[in-house]
Amino acid sequence: MINSTFRIYGTQTALAVAKWTAILVPTAMCIGTLCALFLWLLDTVTNIRTASPWLLFLLPFAGVAVGLVYFWLGKSAEGGNNLIIDEIHEPGGGIPLRMAPLVLISTVISHLFGASVGREGTAIQIGGSIASGIGRLVHLDARSTRILLMSGISAGFGAVFGTPLAGAIFGLEVVTIGRLDYAALLPVAFASILADWTCHHWGVHHVIYHIDYTGLSVDHGVHFHVSLILLAKVAVGSVLLGLCSRIFAESVHALSTVFKQICPYGWLRPALGGVLTIALVWIAGTNAYLGLGVTAPDANTPSIISFLGTNHFGWSWLWKMIFTVAVLGSGYKGGEVTPLFFIGAGLGNALAPFLGVPVDLLSAVGFVAVFAGAANTPLACTLMAIELFGSVNAVYFAVGCFVAYLCSGHTGIYLAQRIGVPKTRQPDLAQGIALRDTRTLNKSSFLTWRR
Repeated sequence: MINSTFRIYGTQTALAVAKWTAILVPTAMCIGTLCALFLWLLDTVTNIRTASPWLLFLLPFAGVAVGLVYFWLGKSAEGGNNLIIDEIHEPGGGIPLRMAPLVLISTVISHLFGASVGREGTAIQIGGSIASGIGRLVHLDARSTRILLMSGISAGFGAVFGTPLAGAIFGLEVVTIGRLDYAALLPVAFASILADWTCHHWGVHHVIYHIDYTGLSVDHGVHFHVSLILLAKVAVGSVLLGLCSRIFAESVHALSTVFKQICPYGWLRPALGGVLTIALVWIAGTNAYLGLGVTAPDANTPSIISFLGTNHFGWSWLWKMIFTVAVLGSGYKGGEVTPLFFIGAGLGNALAPFLGVPVDLLSAVGFVAVFAGAANTPLACTLMAIELFGSVNAVYFAVGCFVAYLCSGHTGIYLAQRIGVPKTRQPDLAQGIALRDTRTLNKSSFLTWRR
């Protein structure tokens, strides 16, 4: 009887492994290939834009052109990342396969003409749409489709940033705040690792980040991984990083509402963001805040790499936030994460001298902590920091991400996220409520208080 049970269980397990391997291998390799193409195109258009600054003046027209394409062809694909998260929670009409080429091309256009957008949104939408298409092809049930969609998100995220472990946890963590679905752990990890491997083997490589701070030196040259005083200072700085996350997310949502009131035509709104970006470049006197902002011609120009050095940049983080909010609020395609890396690293760089923290350390903490607060993914961001900067400062990275996550409140850049476990005890926050609905509750509570 026992042997028979083990044989049945073993057979079922083997069949499940074979099934998921057959599904995930082509899914992850396809996503990794598209991410490699996307990253290559981003490098190409960034070089073109840098060599031809006049392209910025065409940004409003490019935004309208993309808006019209989405108006004519996009339909449900306009929902972007939030559509994918909604489909994971409540499977419905599915995710259109056209989302992948639409978002890839539109994001490349945004970067070509200077919009301050990122790349994670594109990678997530590529992953989600490919996964959904394959799920329909093989007729998966709702539960399996949910796992495959999370695997697609993980594959896109892991491949586009070169962080497969962070990608795996991101696909689980971004769906529901405070709760992970461990049943999907192995599929998302497999998909993320394979997609990153595929992207790498297409010859596409990621920027290498480095910080000099390597821990506290004690007797006989031995290094210890944490100083309590330094950790307390990092925690204080992370409170501000978390508040920055909240300000960013709320600013994007608020400006989007304002633009909708000003201009009822969705395809025309990007023109407003494009004109505003041109004005901001003139006011700031630099084009350093266009595009991704990962690297710069020299260490004196604000960029993520520059923030991790020794130079001090006071308000670069705020400028980047303003540039990014302007284009995301008006409807440009791309993502928020790389600009959030810039904003976080820049704010960490600005705060470091006042808190007495090594500049490179607090910049690296800010790099991941602001994103952790805005996306409500502290575990994924901690792993990302370890994959990008090494493990010696893991405690500082973890504290930064956890504190920022708590201080960002029940808001975020993905309004389709559900609340599994609230960050703080609030009677109005029912389990399973979406972040978009918490905004309505907050507004109602405010109006009641005013009365």
